[in-house]
Amino acid sequence: MTRDWHSWHREYEDPASSLSRRLEEVRIRLAALLEVGTGPVRLLSLCAGDGRDTIPVLVGSERHIETVLVELDQELGEAAGAAARAAGVDVDVRTRDAGLVAAWSDTLPVDVLMLCGVFGNVADADVERTVTAARSMLSSGGAVIWTRGHRVPDDPHPIRSGPGPSDPIPSDPIPSGQADPAEWVRGLFTAGGFEEVAFVKPADASFRVGVARLATPSDAPLPERLFSFSR
Repeated sequence: MTRDWHSWHREYEDPASSLSRRLEEVRIRLAALLEVGTGPVRLLSLCAGDGRDTIPVLVGSERHIETVLVELDQELGEAAGAAARAAGVDVDVRTRDAGLVAAWSDTLPVDVLMLCGVFGNVADADVERTVTAARSMLSSGGAVIWTRGHRVPDDPHPIRSGPGPSDPIPSDPIPSGQADPAEWVRGLFTAGGFEEVAFVKPADASFRVGVARLATPSDAPLPERLFSFSR
Protein backbone atom coordinates (compact mmCIF):
# COMPACT_ATOMS: atom_id res chain seq x y z
CA MET A 1 0.00 0.00 0.00
CA THR A 2 1.21 3.51 -0.80
CA ARG A 3 -1.52 5.70 0.66
CA ASP A 4 -0.78 7.55 3.89
CA TRP A 5 -3.79 6.44 5.91
CA HIS A 6 -2.90 8.64 8.87
CA SER A 7 -3.05 11.69 6.63
CA TRP A 8 -6.33 10.39 5.16
CA HIS A 9 -7.85 10.18 8.64
CA ARG A 10 -7.04 13.85 9.25
CA GLU A 11 -9.91 14.72 6.89
CA TYR A 12 -12.18 13.89 9.80
CA GLU A 13 -10.98 17.10 11.46
CA ASP A 14 -12.99 19.08 8.91
CA PRO A 15 -16.67 18.65 9.87
CA ALA A 16 -17.73 19.74 6.38
CA SER A 17 -15.57 17.20 4.55
CA SER A 18 -17.13 14.35 2.60
CA LEU A 19 -15.39 11.92 4.95
CA SER A 20 -16.91 13.52 8.06
CA ARG A 21 -20.33 13.47 6.48
CA ARG A 22 -19.90 9.83 5.55
CA LEU A 23 -18.90 9.06 9.13
CA GLU A 24 -22.10 10.62 10.44
CA GLU A 25 -24.22 8.62 8.01
CA VAL A 26 -22.49 5.35 8.93
CA ARG A 27 -23.09 6.04 12.61
CA ILE A 28 -26.76 6.82 11.95
CA ARG A 29 -27.22 3.58 10.02
CA LEU A 30 -25.42 1.49 12.63
CA ALA A 31 -27.46 3.01 15.44
CA ALA A 32 -30.66 2.25 13.52
CA LEU A 33 -29.67 -1.40 13.12
CA LEU A 34 -28.88 -1.72 16.82
CA GLU A 35 -32.25 -0.25 17.78
CA VAL A 36 -34.06 -3.23 16.23
CA GLY A 37 -34.44 -6.01 18.78
CA THR A 38 -33.27 -6.46 22.35
CA GLY A 39 -30.97 -9.48 22.34
CA PRO A 40 -27.20 -9.68 22.08
CA VAL A 41 -25.51 -8.61 18.84
CA ARG A 42 -22.32 -9.73 17.18
CA LEU A 43 -20.61 -6.98 15.19
CA LEU A 44 -17.57 -7.29 12.93
CA SER A 45 -15.88 -4.29 11.33
CA LEU A 46 -13.19 -4.92 8.72
CA CYS A 47 -10.57 -2.24 8.05
CA ALA A 48 -11.96 -0.51 11.11
CA GLY A 49 -9.35 2.26 11.38
CA ASP A 50 -9.40 3.94 14.77
CA GLY A 51 -12.92 2.73 15.52
CA ARG A 52 -14.69 6.03 15.15
CA ASP A 53 -17.39 4.45 12.95
CA THR A 54 -18.45 2.14 15.75
CA ILE A 55 -17.28 3.04 19.25
CA PRO A 56 -19.42 6.17 19.79
CA VAL A 57 -22.49 4.22 18.63
CA LEU A 58 -21.76 1.35 21.01
CA VAL A 59 -21.68 3.81 23.90
CA GLY A 60 -25.21 4.90 23.11
CA SER A 61 -26.68 1.40 22.78
CA GLU A 62 -28.28 -0.52 25.63
CA ARG A 63 -27.77 -3.89 23.95
CA HIS A 64 -25.00 -6.36 24.65
CA ILE A 65 -22.75 -6.09 21.60
CA GLU A 66 -19.82 -8.40 21.01
CA THR A 67 -17.61 -6.24 18.82
CA VAL A 68 -14.52 -7.17 16.84
CA LEU A 69 -12.60 -4.46 14.99
CA VAL A 70 -9.90 -5.59 12.56
CA GLU A 71 -7.29 -3.06 11.43
CA LEU A 72 -3.85 -3.73 9.94
CA ASP A 73 -2.23 -0.43 10.91
CA GLN A 74 -0.71 -0.70 14.38
CA GLU A 75 -1.14 2.95 15.28
CA LEU A 76 -4.78 3.08 14.20
CA GLY A 77 -5.51 -0.17 16.00
CA GLU A 78 -3.97 1.16 19.21
CA ALA A 79 -6.05 4.32 18.84
CA ALA A 80 -9.20 2.19 18.53
CA GLY A 81 -8.31 0.27 21.67
CA ALA A 82 -7.63 3.48 23.58
CA ALA A 83 -10.91 5.00 22.40
CA ALA A 84 -12.85 1.92 23.52
CA ARG A 85 -11.26 1.95 26.94
CA ALA A 86 -11.90 5.67 27.36
CA ALA A 87 -15.53 5.16 26.36
CA GLY A 88 -15.94 2.22 28.72
CA VAL A 89 -16.98 -0.30 26.07
CA ASP A 90 -15.63 -3.81 25.59
CA VAL A 91 -14.16 -4.14 22.10
CA ASP A 92 -11.84 -6.78 20.69
CA VAL A 93 -9.37 -4.89 18.50
CA ARG A 94 -7.27 -7.13 16.27
CA THR A 95 -4.26 -5.63 14.52
CA ARG A 96 -4.30 -7.97 11.57
CA ASP A 97 -4.89 -8.06 7.82
CA ALA A 98 -8.68 -7.81 7.55
CA GLY A 99 -8.60 -9.37 4.10
CA LEU A 100 -7.49 -12.69 5.59
CA VAL A 101 -10.45 -14.74 6.74
CA ALA A 102 -8.41 -16.40 9.50
CA ALA A 103 -8.11 -13.02 11.24
CA TRP A 104 -11.80 -12.99 12.18
CA SER A 105 -13.47 -16.28 11.17
CA ASP A 106 -13.86 -17.34 14.80
CA THR A 107 -16.43 -14.54 15.29
CA LEU A 108 -18.86 -15.84 12.65
CA PRO A 109 -21.72 -15.66 12.09
CA VAL A 110 -22.24 -12.00 12.93
CA ASP A 111 -25.39 -9.89 13.00
CA VAL A 112 -23.77 -6.71 11.69
CA LEU A 113 -20.90 -6.61 9.21
CA MET A 114 -19.21 -3.30 8.47
CA LEU A 115 -17.33 -2.85 5.21
CA CYS A 116 -16.58 0.85 5.30
CA GLY A 117 -13.66 2.23 3.32
CA VAL A 118 -12.99 -1.11 1.64
CA PHE A 119 -14.59 -1.27 -1.81
CA GLY A 120 -12.85 1.81 -3.22
CA ASN A 121 -9.42 0.41 -2.42
CA VAL A 122 -9.58 -3.13 -3.78
CA ALA A 123 -9.94 -4.77 -7.19
CA ASP A 124 -13.37 -5.41 -8.68
CA ALA A 125 -12.87 -9.16 -8.32
CA ASP A 126 -12.22 -8.63 -4.61
CA VAL A 127 -15.44 -6.63 -4.28
CA GLU A 128 -17.39 -9.46 -5.90
CA ARG A 129 -15.70 -12.05 -3.69
CA THR A 130 -16.42 -10.07 -0.53
CA VAL A 131 -20.08 -9.49 -1.35
CA THR A 132 -20.51 -13.19 -2.09
CA ALA A 133 -18.73 -14.15 1.14
CA ALA A 134 -20.94 -11.85 3.19
CA ARG A 135 -23.77 -14.37 2.83
CA SER A 136 -21.64 -16.90 4.72
CA MET A 137 -20.53 -14.34 7.31
CA LEU A 138 -23.94 -13.10 8.43
CA SER A 139 -26.64 -14.71 10.52
CA SER A 140 -30.20 -14.90 9.22
CA GLY A 141 -31.54 -11.35 9.15
CA GLY A 142 -28.06 -9.94 9.58
CA ALA A 143 -27.09 -6.70 7.86
CA VAL A 144 -24.06 -5.19 6.18
CA ILE A 145 -23.09 -1.51 6.10
CA TRP A 146 -20.85 -0.64 3.18
CA THR A 147 -19.39 2.47 1.56
CA ARG A 148 -18.00 3.38 -1.85
CA GLY A 149 -16.78 6.72 -3.13
CA HIS A 150 -17.69 8.27 -6.48
CA ARG A 151 -15.06 10.02 -8.61
CA VAL A 152 -12.49 9.61 -5.84
CA PRO A 153 -9.08 11.06 -6.76
CA ASP A 154 -6.66 8.33 -7.87
CA ASP A 155 -9.39 5.69 -7.78
CA PRO A 156 -7.44 2.61 -8.88
CA HIS A 157 -10.45 0.68 -10.11
CA PRO A 158 -12.93 2.70 -12.14
CA ILE A 159 -16.09 0.69 -12.67
CA ARG A 160 -17.80 0.24 -16.01
CA SER A 161 -21.35 1.37 -16.47
CA GLY A 162 -23.94 -1.39 -16.40
CA PRO A 163 -24.50 -4.25 -13.96
CA GLY A 164 -22.11 -6.87 -15.35
CA PRO A 165 -19.40 -7.46 -12.71
CA SER A 166 -17.47 -9.78 -15.04
CA ASP A 167 -17.16 -7.26 -17.88
CA PRO A 168 -13.62 -6.04 -18.67
CA ILE A 169 -12.45 -3.11 -16.58
CA PRO A 170 -11.76 -0.07 -18.76
CA SER A 171 -8.22 1.26 -18.70
CA ASP A 172 -9.33 4.88 -19.07
CA PRO A 173 -10.61 6.98 -16.16
CA ILE A 174 -14.35 7.22 -15.67
CA PRO A 175 -15.61 9.84 -18.14
CA SER A 176 -17.96 12.54 -16.99
CA GLY A 177 -21.48 11.17 -16.62
CA GLN A 178 -20.51 7.49 -16.48
CA ALA A 179 -22.21 5.26 -13.96
CA ASP A 180 -21.52 5.69 -10.27
CA PRO A 181 -19.35 2.75 -9.09
CA ALA A 182 -21.47 2.51 -5.95
CA GLU A 183 -24.43 1.56 -8.11
CA TRP A 184 -22.49 -1.47 -9.30
CA VAL A 185 -21.78 -2.53 -5.69
CA ARG A 186 -25.41 -1.92 -4.85
CA GLY A 187 -26.42 -4.24 -7.67
CA LEU A 188 -24.05 -6.95 -6.45
CA PHE A 189 -25.75 -7.06 -3.06
CA THR A 190 -29.21 -7.15 -4.61
CA ALA A 191 -28.21 -9.92 -7.03
CA GLY A 192 -26.59 -11.79 -4.12
CA GLY A 193 -29.80 -12.18 -2.17
CA PHE A 194 -29.71 -9.06 -0.01
CA GLU A 195 -32.62 -6.72 0.56
CA GLU A 196 -31.66 -3.06 0.50
CA VAL A 197 -32.45 -1.22 3.72
CA ALA A 198 -30.92 2.14 2.83
CA PHE A 199 -28.75 3.78 0.20
CA VAL A 200 -27.42 7.27 0.89
CA LYS A 201 -26.30 9.16 -2.22
CA PRO A 202 -25.87 12.90 -1.57
CA ALA A 203 -26.05 15.13 -4.61
CA ASP A 204 -23.31 17.38 -3.25
CA ALA A 205 -20.80 14.82 -1.96
CA SER A 206 -18.82 11.90 -3.32
CA PHE A 207 -19.55 9.34 -0.60
CA ARG A 208 -22.18 6.59 -0.75
CA VAL A 209 -23.42 4.52 2.18
CA GLY A 210 -25.42 1.34 1.71
CA VAL A 211 -27.22 -0.95 4.15
CA ALA A 212 -28.42 -4.38 3.04
CA ARG A 213 -30.10 -7.17 5.00
CA LEU A 214 -29.70 -10.88 4.35
CA ALA A 215 -32.74 -13.15 4.53
CA THR A 216 -31.10 -16.52 3.86
CA PRO A 217 -27.48 -17.18 4.89
CA SER A 218 -25.19 -19.38 2.82
CA ASP A 219 -23.21 -22.36 4.03
CA ALA A 220 -20.65 -22.00 1.24
CA PRO A 221 -17.06 -22.17 2.52
CA LEU A 222 -15.12 -18.94 2.67
CA PRO A 223 -11.91 -18.39 0.69
CA GLU A 224 -8.64 -17.83 2.51
CA ARG A 225 -8.61 -14.17 1.48
CA LEU A 226 -11.39 -11.76 0.58
CA PHE A 227 -9.42 -8.74 -0.59
CA SER A 228 -6.08 -6.96 -0.73
CA PHE A 229 -5.72 -3.19 -0.68
CA SER A 230 -4.17 -1.83 -3.86
CA ARG A 231 -3.28 1.61 -2.52
